[in-house]
Amino acid sequence: MKKKVLALVMALSMAAFGLAGCGSDSSTADENAEKTENAAGDAAKDSGSEADNDQAAADKVAALIDAIYVQEATDDTMKQCEEAKAAWDALTDAQKVLVSGENADPDYFGRDTGDASMDDPLNQDGIGENELLVVSFGTSFNDSRVKDIGGVEKALAAAFPDYSVRRAFTAQIIINHIYARDGEKIDNMDEALARAKDNGVKNLVVQPTHLMHGAEYDELSEAVEAHKGDFESVKISEPLLGEVGADATVTNDDKKAVAEAITAQAVKEAGFESLDAAKAAGTAFVFMGHGTSHTANVTYDQMQQTMSDLGYANVFIGTVEGKPADTECQAVISKIKEAGYKKVILRPLMVVAGDHANNDMAGDDDDSWKSQFEAAGAFDDVTCQIGGLGEIPAVQDIYVAHAKAAIGQ
Repeated sequence: MKKKVLALVMALSMAAFGLAGCGSDSSTADENAEKTENAAGDAAKDSGSEADNDQAAADKVAALIDAIYVQEATDDTMKQCEEAKAAWDALTDAQKVLVSGENADPDYFGRDTGDASMDDPLNQDGIGENELLVVSFGTSFNDSRVKDIGGVEKALAAAFPDYSVRRAFTAQIIINHIYARDGEKIDNMDEALARAKDNGVKNLVVQPTHLMHGAEYDELSEAVEAHKGDFESVKISEPLLGEVGADATVTNDDKKAVAEAITAQAVKEAGFESLDAAKAAGTAFVFMGHGTSHTANVTYDQMQQTMSDLGYANVFIGTVEGKPADTECQAVISKIKEAGYKKVILRPLMVVAGDHANNDMAGDDDDSWKSQFEAAGAFDDVTCQIGGLGEIPAVQDIYVAHAKAAIGQ
């Protein structure tokens, strides 16, 4: 826009100079100069007004995004999502770049996370008497939703042909994001349980894809308890890592099975024949979880203990939130430096490879784990594997085993 103003000023100046040079007197030259100045001022005002209009349009969209970035749904939420998308689509490319709010940014609608049409939201009616409700936190990354959450759902559907598999997400923020951007509607817990009741489900089995007995699992259990009277039988299956245990030294078969499965997958993708071969090559693996202030945070220390019990000396557990404290990024870096490994492979300890995996772990910002490991200056190579636990067949088998135990098979 500034270039347009400059060009106009130059054109007007040249015109004024031409008039003054054609025999006009000094008063004429002064008048022309004044006209030039006034025209330039008007052009600058127009430019400023256009910039203000662009920012105002972007701010409107940011406010609409912030309004749906909420964990509680209302009767108007889906309509608000539609309004936010319509306003975004009406922006020019230049205006979209200006979108910024408390939670809003251009990536909310603009980031390409894959084809949402490849995902099955599993929100159909016609359920029948037996339902297996698969409950996840959720992700707005379309490809990850298909591979990770969809992978677990498909494995459960194949294992239980007498049950209709349906989906629910516990993160309303994620549900809103997916609907606003892609028009895909995913049930929250209340909607999924109401759908089950309306469809005459008698036997309900709830299978969480959550990692542990943390805050999300507690909320899920409370929601199910509130609807328990709507069904003849209600059972909640174990999360992936099973019971928490009293302290960091307490492990279980679920944690052992998960440790073996995720390590084998990481070693395979890294191109090593074995974990020992990776160790001999000076390579350490870091599995980055979310972390939690819930008492279940001891689970991460238990996973580290499990790795040690298995003899996996070059496998480390970390958390984005740094809870427990010894799983914080810099603490993990210190452990690996002290152990003398020169190559590091980062991989998420999360069911879904979504925002945390792509941004907090593998992002280009200074505070990403990849950037922090590189900034440490102690490693020759730092690479990332973007893959959620849900896409690993051995992990899917653990969920199936948990559902079988809940059903009594």
